[in-house]
Amino acid sequence: MTGGFSVRPLETADPVRAVLGARERGVPIALGTSGTTDRPRFVVRDPESWWASFEAYSELTGVRSGAAVWVPGPLSATMNLFAAVHAAAVGARVVDEPGEATHACLTPAQLERLGGELAPEVVICVAGARLERRSAAANVVHYYGAAELSFVAAGSHADDLRPFDGVEVELRDGEIWVRSPYICRGYADGAAGPLRTDSEGWATVGDRGRWSGTTLSVLGRPGAVTTAGATVVIAEVEERLASVAQGPVVVYGVPHAVLGEVLAVAVVAEADLATLRAYAREHLPSSHRPRRWRVVDELPLTPGGKIDRARLARV
Repeated sequence: MTGGFSVRPLETADPVRAVLGARERGVPIALGTSGTTDRPRFVVRDPESWWASFEAYSELTGVRSGAAVWVPGPLSATMNLFAAVHAAAVGARVVDEPGEATHACLTPAQLERLGGELAPEVVICVAGARLERRSAAANVVHYYGAAELSFVAAGSHADDLRPFDGVEVELRDGEIWVRSPYICRGYADGAAGPLRTDSEGWATVGDRGRWSGTTLSVLGRPGAVTTAGATVVIAEVEERLASVAQGPVVVYGVPHAVLGEVLAVAVVAEADLATLRAYAREHLPSSHRPRRWRVVDELPLTPGGKIDRARLARV
């Protein structure tokens, strides 16, 4: 569906109530996708495509009637709105303070920054970006999904993901394709976007991954730099460096007067600089070695709680 009447929850005073009301009336909802600014793109989905995943999400997170869920990110991020709607539907409540929480919904960056405010027994559901193995814990669960696809895979960290209940996953030339009851209808008003579908009900947003036995490692959507004529996929370099780092690692591209672009790295732990430089020299080909390195006090975040690579590239 790309046209017709739909509810835009974020344009209402109470987005959660708007989603609940749309389901009661059998009306689709249109959700703005992260990263859109001057020309917002809206994903249109049946509310039932969310409700169909509620039982599996409750099983993953433990959020059921009586739970108190802390969602510090904005409801404009689909993962946060979903968590709030799920809480309302199952009889849980969303709380304003981490000290009140029995459960929490965070991005990996928010986990690094805010996780210490939560009691050790709080179950934390992390999504929105890769959760590295070093951040895994007994009380942390992780899922990979997209606004268009909803849930795809879940586990304890990004290298421990298995298809979410009700989801079929296959790789086509390294690209993740899924088939499930959770996929959206399309984009509002015929807008263009990364979602592609086939005649058999499979869909992709272009994210790449690989199988390791029965587990799925998600490399992210292709983002590449062309440096001295070589095309380098940023996600692949970031994954390699993150595997040996103590703290967060972000790889991004910056302009270069001679080479066109080069890779840059930002870390929070100063000790990672020497380790990662040595690793890059020994294990990465010349084209894939970052040329600029920096330590930051904290990584900048977008309003949705994801790493703001564009801001890092500007400063």
